[in-house]
Amino acid sequence: MALTISLLLGLALFLMLRAHIRFGWGAATVAAGFGFFLASTGAAEPINQLTTALINAIPDL
Repeated sequence: MALTISLLLGLALFLMLRAHIRFGWGAATVAAGFGFFLASTGAAEPINQLTTALINAIPDL
């Protein structure tokens, strides 16, 4: 269920970005909801690992 909601919110956020809709409270709510539901899916751990790896790689550049 969390993956479905996350997918729908991600799609809505993508469409808002593509349509150049002015970001207000509605778009912020969609973005926050997308992040919240994405964190409860199985994709959360790989995303955290990727982010940590990128942050650790920055000093080596």
